[in-house]
Amino acid sequence: MKNLLKYTGFGIGALGMDLSYGLFFTFLNYYLTDTLYLHPMFLMVLTFIARIWDGVNDPIMGAIVDGTRSRLGKYRFWLMIGSTANAIVLALLFTNPGFTVTKNAGVIDLGLCVYIAVMYVMWDMTNTVMDIPFWSMVPSLTTDPKQRNLAATVPRAFSGLGQLVVAVASPIIIPMLGRSEGYNAPGFRRWAVICGAVLIGLMAISFTSTGKIPAVTQAGPSGEKITLRAVWSTVKNNDQLLVFMLLAFLMNTGWYMLTGLATHYFERVVGDGKQQSLFALLMGAGQAAGLLLLPVLTRWLKRNTVIKIAMVMAGVGYLGMYAFRASFPLFAVFCAVGMMGVGASFVSQTVMLSDIVDYGGHRMGYRSESVIFSMKGIIQKGAYSVQAVAMFLMLQLTGYDAALAVQPQSAKTGITAMMLLVPPVLTAAALWVFSRKYKLDERAMGEINGEVLP
Repeated sequence: MKNLLKYTGFGIGALGMDLSYGLFFTFLNYYLTDTLYLHPMFLMVLTFIARIWDGVNDPIMGAIVDGTRSRLGKYRFWLMIGSTANAIVLALLFTNPGFTVTKNAGVIDLGLCVYIAVMYVMWDMTNTVMDIPFWSMVPSLTTDPKQRNLAATVPRAFSGLGQLVVAVASPIIIPMLGRSEGYNAPGFRRWAVICGAVLIGLMAISFTSTGKIPAVTQAGPSGEKITLRAVWSTVKNNDQLLVFMLLAFLMNTGWYMLTGLATHYFERVVGDGKQQSLFALLMGAGQAAGLLLLPVLTRWLKRNTVIKIAMVMAGVGYLGMYAFRASFPLFAVFCAVGMMGVGASFVSQTVMLSDIVDYGGHRMGYRSESVIFSMKGIIQKGAYSVQAVAMFLMLQLTGYDAALAVQPQSAKTGITAMMLLVPPVLTAAALWVFSRKYKLDERAMGEINGEVLP
């Protein structure tokens, strides 16, 4: 019970982080296109450049955290700094300090573009400042395997709750805070301030709930501290890690297509933004049920078979949502089925990475848990970048005009197809990669675990 309270105190900070994360990744694109009326091509270039810098910034911050020496330890020192900075930037990102906003797509306020670009990149950087040390604490909280599972599960549960709160509450709260119908600039600004304040408060609980965490050094191929060269060697020489990165990238990109376009879809295609709240509840419930799918079905079926079933469920769910998009009850049924598959697939990714760690130790003679698990974050950011760039390009090519009360049919078709038809194609590709290239089944892992030290 004492450890559970400690992990709960630590993990609750993830809820605050994902209020900021969810607002950024789910609603920022709509705010930029339909509230500030920024040109999709500008946003496409901004997203691409920001993600390149993010790829450089992450390992730099990791090195900074690793080299931190303070009376608070190397992790907790950054939690309050990062959360406070991220909360401030989040509020500024959703605030227009006075630049001209015009509905004419041909008119661009350079000052507004520069301001948004700076705040966009600063959000990424401040998120990294708190995100890397927060999740890096998990393996250091305990060395007991069962306790470590609990220490990792609690913050992940809070993380999912944070994103669910934002997805469900935002379509209702933003109009309410803005005192008008639909999404509006004052509502976005006030909601961002509230989310930022909650982030700081919850991270303060995490800060006080954890004592000084001892430094843990990750050994590489030579027994020394991991270097960038060793990281590249670890990734390049682990063929199953490369297979995993491809199929996870495909699955995550499909998922971001669905969630990243949901606001545009319900506001501009369906014409009922509040319906997005019910959609978010269905997604959350489906994914929660999907968390149980893998452990329950593996009692009777082989794990890789269950993973294939989950991918098929995800693909069928996507297609069903498209086929029955005119009937919300049937749309909801397929949404639940699809999200169960998505939830089980995402849980399986953590299990697969654990097997890949053992496989890498068997193949290369050393284990690199942190390097291998860090690939999941890189995949997620890469998938979001592809989704964002594709979305802004689609909006441009289909004639989307945020100034119009009713969008042209070409834009509605583009939004619907990218949200509901592209994901099943990507899921089918991921299933093919998994079926043909992923070879770590129970038999293979049984042989490997007989030779790899725990």
